[in-house]
Amino acid sequence: MIRIDEKLENLPWYITEFIDTRKRKLSPTTLLNYCHDYIIFFDWLVIENFSGTNRKEIDLLALEKLTIREVESFLSYLEYRLGNTKITINRKLSSLKSLFDYLQNKAETSELTPYIHRNVLAKMELNTVKKSQETLANRIEGKILREDEFELFRQFIAYDFGEKYKDNTRICKYHTLNRERDAAIISLILGSGLRLSEVAGINMDDLDLNKGLVRVIRKGSKEQYVYFSNQAKIDLEIYLQIRSSRYNPDKSDAFLFIAARVGRKGSNRRLTQRSIEKLLEKYATAFGKPTLTVHSLRHSFATRYHLENNDVPRLKNQLGHSSIQTTMIYTHLTDEEMRVAVNNMDK
Repeated sequence: MIRIDEKLENLPWYITEFIDTRKRKLSPTTLLNYCHDYIIFFDWLVIENFSGTNRKEIDLLALEKLTIREVESFLSYLEYRLGNTKITINRKLSSLKSLFDYLQNKAETSELTPYIHRNVLAKMELNTVKKSQETLANRIEGKILREDEFELFRQFIAYDFGEKYKDNTRICKYHTLNRERDAAIISLILGSGLRLSEVAGINMDDLDLNKGLVRVIRKGSKEQYVYFSNQAKIDLEIYLQIRSSRYNPDKSDAFLFIAARVGRKGSNRRLTQRSIEKLLEKYATAFGKPTLTVHSLRHSFATRYHLENNDVPRLKNQLGHSSIQTTMIYTHLTDEEMRVAVNNMDK
């Protein structure tokens, strides 16, 4: 949230108010993306001399007076000056539509009137972007782990990374401190398909090692118990054996994954989503697969699950998808494996 607050310092007051209303419902990553989108939009307003000399000074009246033609001009700016794709433009437009909807239909002045009476964004439609399941599958294809790479990557995090950098005292020391924790995090994602926000939000009492289940809060604030693999269970048990002695948590530290203390008087903190992203970036680059992200590890799990079980409804539930159409992309990801498997029947 610190990065979000830093962005809000240079945005109008009503943006801060809007973001505050969304903190309970949206992830920090989504809120940070909102802030980035608003910075681009308000900077464009300044460049085009709509209001004020800086983005923080732009008042509500300037937003209320925007015309459809002017908003179309901004979308053209995104496409032709900034080189944004139609998908990216849709995301920015969606961010603005959410803001303007709040200003017109939810926010109220002390006189109980809307912040703005005219909402030009309500008249704007998102770009039509047709993406087949095959297109989505091909986009994912080169960014996931396959077959034996699951175990190779897990072993790399737990052991081989330290060997690779054994001559670098600082890197080696930090890896020795956190390798059990890091291996448990990656193993859990590869063994369950959890989202980044779900992994970061796990508390100690959410974990049931006996049943191989973890309680998470999914999109839409839905509570769900999700299964994880036996290998994830083993790595979690190894981490839990050293969690107290290595990180010295207070009794009130309920979070599962702990960030190491900073300085002598530093306190324990929950490992943030950004910290998890950064540790994965470090390991993925050293492993030789710099395109790996938490989301691609989730895709890796889903692809392997479908190949092993061919059960789309159960996979949909495991991943927390609201629509089975989203889950269907994994049937296309495994087309090549299925082709090989069928051909092998002739041998």
